Amino acid sequence: MSTTLTARSWAVLFVLCGAIFLEGIDVSMMGVALPSIRAELGLSTGELQWIVSAYALSYGGFVLLGGRAADLLGRRRMFVGWLVVFLLFSGLGGLATEGWVLILARFATGVAAAFMTPAGLSIITTTYPEGPQRNKALLVYAGTAAGGFSLGMVTGGLLTTIDWRWVFFAPVLVSAAILAAAIVLIPRDAQRPAIRSGFDLAGAFTLTGGMLLLVATVVRAPDVALIQTLITAAAGTALLAAFGAIERRAKSPLIRLGLLRNAALIRANLGAILLVGSFVGFQFVTVLYLQELRGWSEWKTGLALMVIGIDSVLAPTLTPWLVNRFGNARVVFGGFVLATLAYLAFLPLGTTFAAMLPTFLLLGLGFALAYGPLTIAATDRVAEDEQGLAGGVLTTSFQFGGALGLAMVAAVLAAADELTTDAFRNGLLVPLIAAGIGVAVAAAGLRTPMRDRMAAQG
Repeated sequence: MSTTLTARSWAVLFVLCGAIFLEGIDVSMMGVALPSIRAELGLSTGELQWIVSAYALSYGGFVLLGGRAADLLGRRRMFVGWLVVFLLFSGLGGLATEGWVLILARFATGVAAAFMTPAGLSIITTTYPEGPQRNKALLVYAGTAAGGFSLGMVTGGLLTTIDWRWVFFAPVLVSAAILAAAIVLIPRDAQRPAIRSGFDLAGAFTLTGGMLLLVATVVRAPDVALIQTLITAAAGTALLAAFGAIERRAKSPLIRLGLLRNAALIRANLGAILLVGSFVGFQFVTVLYLQELRGWSEWKTGLALMVIGIDSVLAPTLTPWLVNRFGNARVVFGGFVLATLAYLAFLPLGTTFAAMLPTFLLLGLGFALAYGPLTIAATDRVAEDEQGLAGGVLTTSFQFGGALGLAMVAAVLAAADELTTDAFRNGLLVPLIAAGIGVAVAAAGLRTPMRDRMAAQG
């Protein structure tokens, strides 16, 4: 079958890639802009991390529901409708004069992304025929997402130099252009199927609520009494337990709990939490260290961190060759080892770009080796009709990991009386320890016991 795409197919793909590029650039731009936002709105370190965590948690909590909504309510309808919501709340974030308004806007933007992104991906998998054309479209789509994240670091620095509010207004302009093109180019949905079993709204809200409470527990721990920490931790755990009970009884659950008997899938999701959690925590510490302690400008910080974006080049080129040559598990293991070495190399907290360059290169390489293969591992030996579900669970793990890693780093920094070199070094221990645990988890995956295969078939 030919891999050639028609002009209209390329145009549709360009629109869908624009949306995932927007999602990637939005996340990375925000990280570079945080110190400027803190300076104008007077946010504490704990409040500051919620600008990122609110987005990640709402995205991760609702993405499974978003995938089902796209199937039942129409993929084009969900993509276009939630793109409008994304646009409106990005604009609200740029207009915010209070921290809570900004955090609320980020939460709503994350919900919009949770419905928009799976709709866009499912448009690709249903528009392009299975085989070379679909594979080509998916590779372009994934590469665009990685490129958006890398470019966002520099773009965020440049926009923040003008005014941090442009980090929110720029996505509004991009969203408007994508929206206009989507209305014209994306084919209308076929007749919607009858909704017989409904939506698992209770599952979505208890999952999101549980994750929110657990992250809040970590963030607020340094500032509140022990009893309050225990109460919020217990409440978050109770909501997650309620989520499990709801999923066992729901006619159309977000997650079929039997899927979680797949030990390879569990390892992959735990690895996803540790990989993204360590990376997002590292970025948070590094941006604050460079801008608030070393006095680097926003654009200089963005240019330095852009080196990590080498993963967008290596992921589609080097990683597939390594997986074919050495196997998926060994490549994931190598990625975590490199990430651990990267964080260890940064602990001396050098003051020059040359001193930090080895860390950025190692981290970019480590991320390239681990991220994609974790996606493969999360869907390995999963039934064809549950591939989408496994992918959704992995997305939830990526987002929750980012929020949790960020919360732990913020809690360590908030516990310090002053953000000194020692305080930042203590904060860096969080990603270092997380990556070290990731090495152990990945090492367990180097052997694939027969019971894993049996569980996957159960």
